[in-house]
Amino acid sequence: MRRTFLVVGLLLLLIAPFSQDPLPFAVGCFTPWVVLSLVGTPTMPVAVIFFFIWQWAQTFARILQSMVDGEPLAGGFYGPGVLHAYWYMLAGIVTMAVAFRLVLGNLPRPTPEDETAHLHWRPLDLFLLYCGTLVLAVAFTYATRLIPGLGQQFEAASRLKIVAEFLLFVTVLATGRGGKLMMAAMLVEIIIGFSGLLSDFRGVFIYLAMAAIAARIAVGPTAILGGVVWFSILLSLGLFWTAVKTEYREFATGGEETQHFSVPLSERFAYLGALALSPGEINWKEASYAMLARFAYVDIFGSVISAQETSRDREVVRQWGEAFDHVFKPRIFFPDKLALSDTETYARLTGTDPYLVLRASTSISVGYITENYVDFGFPGMLVSMFGIGLMIAAVCRVFMRSRWLPWMVKQGIVLAFLYNIAGPGVEASLPKLFGSIVMFFLVYLLLVKFVLPVGLKWLNTRAGTESSQPS
Repeated sequence: MRRTFLVVGLLLLLIAPFSQDPLPFAVGCFTPWVVLSLVGTPTMPVAVIFFFIWQWAQTFARILQSMVDGEPLAGGFYGPGVLHAYWYMLAGIVTMAVAFRLVLGNLPRPTPEDETAHLHWRPLDLFLLYCGTLVLAVAFTYATRLIPGLGQQFEAASRLKIVAEFLLFVTVLATGRGGKLMMAAMLVEIIIGFSGLLSDFRGVFIYLAMAAIAARIAVGPTAILGGVVWFSILLSLGLFWTAVKTEYREFATGGEETQHFSVPLSERFAYLGALALSPGEINWKEASYAMLARFAYVDIFGSVISAQETSRDREVVRQWGEAFDHVFKPRIFFPDKLALSDTETYARLTGTDPYLVLRASTSISVGYITENYVDFGFPGMLVSMFGIGLMIAAVCRVFMRSRWLPWMVKQGIVLAFLYNIAGPGVEASLPKLFGSIVMFFLVYLLLVKFVLPVGLKWLNTRAGTESSQPS
């Protein structure tokens, strides 16, 4: 991976002189290589690659947007604040990588038995396990609506589906058996992702990529072709969703400003199918720019920087204080605790009229990197970013050090954890980030002790039954 990103960086460097911001472009090209050089130890969980590359991509995408716009980072609506935000975000990502290296850099190698345990499991059994966790995930979604106060606990438990998917994918890729089952799981995930208001079809592509790295797929013509196909499908689905999501959400909710459906599932799928069968009616150029601008999450940080430079009533460490207060005061014991709104925080930090922002009915988060800047400025924010890196890496270390779990199960748990807290990327707010870290850790301590042993025993028993049958 380090060599791959070094080559990519060198190739992109040839484009840097033609960009609007040659130096930021050049530094951004090599940031992934720097990060992977820091975290690229033999026993580092593969999900760490997703964690850092995903957030780097959201930052670097703003450089690509500036090339499309034909104006430098500092020449846009928010002025020099966007250029500062870009540098601060890159610095924060590298700082967190240092923290990961310190905490996870000396993980012991797995025993041969632990490293290859998944190779003995049957793909059919792993697919059945995935189906079971999928049912649980759907049940937890409905349970969240009935008991909102336990939403984070239910969400964390629902991530067992990611562990099952990862185990299925990595076993199929490593053994070459069960390819149809893997494709079926991917198709189910894509369909489910498009069935809801908040799309999550991209998750299955991330799990597949991490499984391919964990399975140590050799880089050759077949792997390169598979990567191109993987990226093309993901990009196509992303463009399609960007183009139709506003219209689809209005249809699915009956035009009401709510997150709840008012149209049956069959009609929603029929509506999406009709849109998919009429690609000529979609403005793909507009959708491409909208997806790029939405993915690049630097302008919001830049707008906060510009507003904070002129603000006279800055409150010391308010963002961290509210985050800890929100996490460590459970609503079940503190029923009068005020709910935190990402959109209200955005309005306050940018000096925007809250009414104008809230009436848009779309949540806007400034993101945890921005909130660190608001509390500590630069370079003080790097200290708090380092602390967050230590916190996240420590949770990863606890599960990676579990003595009785097979190696790939540990990898799957860490993938579920990092996707749970970093799926939204840099736009995750501090309260949600801290809450997800704490809740996932507590929930999975229980699952590892009481639930996973049952599933692993079942997989091993089934594998033993198959191996004992005469050939």
